[in-house]
Amino acid sequence: MSKKAGRQLRVALIGTDSLRAQEIKNLLSGRKLPIKSMEFYDPEVAEEYSKLTEFQEEPKVIHHPYPELLEGLDLVFLSADRETNRRFGQLAQEKGFKAIDLEESFVDRPEVPLVVAGVNDHLLEDREVSLVSNPHPVTIFLSRVLTSVRDSFRIKKVLAVVLQPVSAFDSAGIEELAEQSYALLSSSSLSHKIFGDQIAFNFLPEIEKAGQDGFMASEKQIIQEMRRVLKPDFDFSLSLVQAPVFHVYSLAVYLEVDEDAGLEQLEKTFQNRDIFHFQSAGSARPVSNVRVASQEKIFVGHLKKDQSLPRSYWLWVAADNLTVGSALNALEIARKLFNLD
Repeated sequence: MSKKAGRQLRVALIGTDSLRAQEIKNLLSGRKLPIKSMEFYDPEVAEEYSKLTEFQEEPKVIHHPYPELLEGLDLVFLSADRETNRRFGQLAQEKGFKAIDLEESFVDRPEVPLVVAGVNDHLLEDREVSLVSNPHPVTIFLSRVLTSVRDSFRIKKVLAVVLQPVSAFDSAGIEELAEQSYALLSSSSLSHKIFGDQIAFNFLPEIEKAGQDGFMASEKQIIQEMRRVLKPDFDFSLSLVQAPVFHVYSLAVYLEVDEDAGLEQLEKTFQNRDIFHFQSAGSARPVSNVRVASQEKIFVGHLKKDQSLPRSYWLWVAADNLTVGSALNALEIARKLFNLD
């Protein structure tokens, strides 16, 4: 990990069509990292020069990702399908580059570090790491929030109700919500390929087959990721609901702490921290999905002190799943890997 400060990186992106891929490309184009060269690869490209993109206002050819083309690279972002990501992620050490998975392709591999910047990125210090996994967006939001609270209070219990946007299912989810909304407003027939039921103007408490305990695989994934990232000494659980919104996760979070503090003390845990936009009581504009979309901060607000339950609080958390919930975390991981802080 002995990287020189000011180094210009040779970077590549494998998988160019997903929403996460487009977001990381946009941030990189804005020169969020010191880039010497930028290459694009897509497993669906069969013929050279058949697919193009743009980077920093210049046209770029998207190539098929032949392994030999990755030699000499410093950093590779993985945003293709799971099989492709796993194949090229496992090549990182052999080919001498660092790989960051954007699509949760390695979250079931305990040997691959699962990192939230500012929470457990110490895992990348003092050892050579070739492959890192970006967690689920909810893991990123919740672990940042709870780490902030844990700096001032001993947490005893956390419960969260998560409202998931359709962009969690990439462009196909967005298209289905838009098409269903139009169909309902024009009295046309509905079709659904992504969601098992109508999602337009509706909430779905189960979007995939649940296990015997009633929890879906996505809920179990987040709970397991939270244990890996935070190593909590408190009780934690969540429930995920599919919401009819395009972007931004919203979370109603209930927490209990070991001392009966005032709301002002809890508010201070989020103030003056760059990652948060704290919404104080009485503000004219509420924390809403429309306001939060595309923003690079985690919005926290609408704090409530529960008078019926001692030392318990509610707070509302909202954050964009593509910016702070994916691309920005990956960029911070990259900066850590190459000592660019």
